[in-house]
Amino acid sequence: MRKIIYGAQVWTMTGTNYAPGLVAFDEDGIIRTVEDCPPSFEEEGVEIIDGRGQILLPGFIEAHCHVGLLEENTPVEGNDLNETSDPITPQMRALDGINPFDPAFEDALQGGVTTVCILPGSANIVGGQATIMKTGPLSWSERVVEEQSAIKCALGENPKRVYGDQKKAPITRMASAALLREAFTRAKAYQCKKEKAKEPLTEPDLRWEALLPLLEKKIPLRVHAHRSDDILTALRIAKEFDLPLVIEHCTEGHLIAEDLAEAKVSAVVGPSLVNRAKVEMKEITPRTSAVLHKASVPFAIMTDHPVIPIQYLPLCAGLAVKHGLEEEAALKAISISAAQILGLEKRIGTIEVGKEADLVLWKGHPFDIRSSVTTAWVKGKKVFPFLT
Repeated sequence: MRKIIYGAQVWTMTGTNYAPGLVAFDEDGIIRTVEDCPPSFEEEGVEIIDGRGQILLPGFIEAHCHVGLLEENTPVEGNDLNETSDPITPQMRALDGINPFDPAFEDALQGGVTTVCILPGSANIVGGQATIMKTGPLSWSERVVEEQSAIKCALGENPKRVYGDQKKAPITRMASAALLREAFTRAKAYQCKKEKAKEPLTEPDLRWEALLPLLEKKIPLRVHAHRSDDILTALRIAKEFDLPLVIEHCTEGHLIAEDLAEAKVSAVVGPSLVNRAKVEMKEITPRTSAVLHKASVPFAIMTDHPVIPIQYLPLCAGLAVKHGLEEEAALKAISISAAQILGLEKRIGTIEVGKEADLVLWKGHPFDIRSSVTTAWVKGKKVFPFLT
């Protein structure tokens, strides 16, 4: 049945808002109308939702988290974040380790989060393949948006600590960079061998097969890097191999914002609502997003769930506003900007005709700690309040 939400303030994230507005979406979960709300209207055969006194926003997008891979209160049983038997594991897929019934998927909806990018952890130099999912209680096939959305890599303390304890490389940052270069070099050689082969390879190597979409620029390289030296190493290697790059965490990005802007890379910033948990986070500050924005570096904001519970993604964006980021830029950092970094800007991230009806009604501004989600739809299906 066609649905119409009327009377709410509609913040489309396109630069055009409606106060009050009317948004209609069809049985397929596609937005068909976005316009000013008429004084009165009648239409048969539709479901009418009264949004008066509320704010309608696109569903928020968590661009970096570990929902379903690292479950809360399960030190071993629900920890499928890192395969620490080898520092180079591009063939690992986050999708194969995700528990679809992790309570965090429902927690996300309480914060208006309807889409999540779930990445392997940062113990390995090449950790594996990221997955993008919807958070609503839909069928499994409906929830999976992209099975392989990126290749996750890591530089800095984590691989050094994990493999240093095992007395094998990488023990130094030099070895971390060398291993990453070696992986890409071997993948390029495999790509060349495969292209020259007259028939399909009888024994394909799943490690290098997983990196082919990256070499072909179909998906980005997403590199965990807190410290500026690690960020600059990621920039060098991405340039050497001509790879699309996103910097994850980017804790010291405010110190080298001009380098990031010149390299034309994106960043997913955070988690910022934490302490200086390790040496490479010494310079952590909620100002990073504002500095990147001023330097015209595209960015999104993360919770890194479960580091920060995923339902507090809007509060992380609000904290960035407190420290100098423009409010509209903060809202975009968890909607359309995040969608652009994930390559989903044609499907989600704004309220526009033709896009998926991932919509959330808020009672109050989402950056206000007193506000709450009243209703949420994913692909046009009501997913919050939860069905009982």
